[in-house]
Amino acid sequence: MYLDLVFALKILYLGLLAAVTLPTLDFEKKLWDQGFRFIAGIDEVGRGSWAGPVVAAAVIFPPDVKIPDGLRDSKLLPPQKREILVARIEKVAVDFAVGEVPVEVIEKRGIAVASQMAMRRALNALNPQADFSLIDYFTLDYLKKSCQQAITKGDLYCASIAAASIIAKVYRDDLMRQFDDEEEFKVYQFGKHKGYGTKLHRDLIQKYGCCRVHRLSFIPRACFFNGNFLR
Repeated sequence: MYLDLVFALKILYLGLLAAVTLPTLDFEKKLWDQGFRFIAGIDEVGRGSWAGPVVAAAVIFPPDVKIPDGLRDSKLLPPQKREILVARIEKVAVDFAVGEVPVEVIEKRGIAVASQMAMRRALNALNPQADFSLIDYFTLDYLKKSCQQAITKGDLYCASIAAASIIAKVYRDDLMRQFDDEEEFKVYQFGKHKGYGTKLHRDLIQKYGCCRVHRLSFIPRACFFNGNFLR
């Protein structure tokens, strides 16, 4: 219940910020003026999930782009609106790409390394390659500092990062819903909670134990009071 309350308060706080803040191209325009051509916005989703991969997306907008109507941080949009915006983003972007890293790597290398890997994979899949990267919160270890910038709450303020957050969110949500079609995973109802630590997910883990797409290092041991751990 505590985690559910924290999540609800976080969404309320972000909603209040979004009511007075819209993502702009201000960061991108400064870089275009400096001579950079292909500026990628990067964001990841699934970092705190108890199951499934971590996914990152990268989006490059052209200098003459018109920001798609309704563009926001993906966390502030209902699923139907995110789906609509994916199509709008794809239509106006120079290019976009997705990178994902599976549970096995997250458990072996840790979520910080896995998130960096997902963002690197998304960047490497772009055509043309980005010559500057705007990243939500983080910097990438393998990139030169002169060609990247971390932006706090970038998905609220920076249009290309907001677009990347939507692409990544829709892609990952689709992956999690697909688990519901497989006999091994259907009891966990991943399509409803996307692997996050909701009450429903905790109750299902307590009832059925964990499966191979769960991140065992993320799940509080209190979820296994009845002895269930692995199916």
